[in-house]
Amino acid sequence: MKLLTRRMLVKFLAFTLTASGTAFAVETSNKTRPWDNDPKGVLVFILAGQSNMVGHGKAEEGHGDVKGAIGSLRYQVEHDPKNYGHLVNKDGTWKTRDNVKVWWRDSDITEPRGVIKGDLKIGYSQSRNPSWIGPEYGFGWAVADHVKQPVLIIKTAWGGKSLNVDFRPPSAAAARGGVVGPYYTGMLSYVRDVLDNLGTEFPEWKGKGYRIAGFGWHQGWNDRCDKIASDNYEANLVDLIKDLRAEFANPKLPVSITTTSMDPPPKTTVVELAQLSVADSKKYPDFKGNVKTTDARPFWRDASISPSNFGYHWNHNGESEYLNGKAMGEKMVEMLAH
Repeated sequence: MKLLTRRMLVKFLAFTLTASGTAFAVETSNKTRPWDNDPKGVLVFILAGQSNMVGHGKAEEGHGDVKGAIGSLRYQVEHDPKNYGHLVNKDGTWKTRDNVKVWWRDSDITEPRGVIKGDLKIGYSQSRNPSWIGPEYGFGWAVADHVKQPVLIIKTAWGGKSLNVDFRPPSAAAARGGVVGPYYTGMLSYVRDVLDNLGTEFPEWKGKGYRIAGFGWHQGWNDRCDKIASDNYEANLVDLIKDLRAEFANPKLPVSITTTSMDPPPKTTVVELAQLSVADSKKYPDFKGNVKTTDARPFWRDASISPSNFGYHWNHNGESEYLNGKAMGEKMVEMLAH
């Protein structure tokens, strides 16, 4: 099984099973050239996960779906300019960052290719809503202020996906059974999609190399809802980190995690404990200084001060979504500095 899995990954063509047992083909690239490792190239960060990485934070609409009301990122800009005022121009419009690009193939692996890309801004979100954000927004701002090279954020996120099945890494399948998750394979395929064609996707970078500089992970709701998935989460997450490091030929690839601490804290489930545990250097010495987890419970905002009562989407709170990304980016910066 392990040998077969490696071949499948090298060829980037996999046939696998969904959780319900329905077979389908993953659209993949057949290019197998090594990943670039250009120290002077574009710094690439892969942000992966499920719906809250897709992006459900509201920048404009707050509680009661009222523009600018509490729960929106706009509210924070107007009421806490010290911490949020830098996100807007003098006329109140949201700033973009041209030294950070975002590339997101927001179509499912079973659907035709669809890509949204460009400068870091509001709008890389669920249904491409122009006034919603995902963690990439706070992440991009945190990273851009501390690096000199151009930055590319690649989002590989799909709603309702588990680590135990959908993102199941090769080592987990080899050690504990099952098959490699279609969204693990799809994640690598989507990354290939942009990086093998970097100069075409971003003409301003034509002729430039790249370096995969870090991996961000915000996921876990589906695994929290299943005892087997919860019990296996820590081992699966360790395997995910190690398999991606092997894939990218970087045994110390920085990994920044924010816990799936919604609906609501202070409850901490087996999944959150697993996400915190992988950053314990005593338990995982190989991860010392290069895997960091942020306890996201402080980012929770009650439905009474949020746009919705959808706890599994952080109540669509724009501040929560921004803070998740910001914390993930700040931890990444700490790791890049060492």
